[in-house]
Amino acid sequence: MSDPSEKKRETKSDEKPAITLPATVEKIVPPATPKNPEMAEIHIDGADDLYREIRVENKLKNKAGEEVKLKKGSKVDVTIEADSDSTLPKKPKTSS
Repeated sequence: MSDPSEKKRETKSDEKPAITLPATVEKIVPPATPKNPEMAEIHIDGADDLYREIRVENKLKNKAGEEVKLKKGSKVDVTIEADSDSTLPKKPKTSS
């Protein structure tokens, strides 16, 4: 029997074109002021050096709907998906 999370990914990718990249939480950035949220700095494996890091609010929800946070060093997946009408077919490379 397949892993339920794998099935969910397959369903998602059937609905929209998507790519999932492995990443690592490199740093937890405390808020600069009490009004700002805590951020998680995530390094995306395989991305260009200049664009490898993203920062997102360190706030997720688990299956029970409870708020949870990422820990430094955690392995995560970054998924990019788009509506079908926002994509173009990739043209095959032509040999010279």
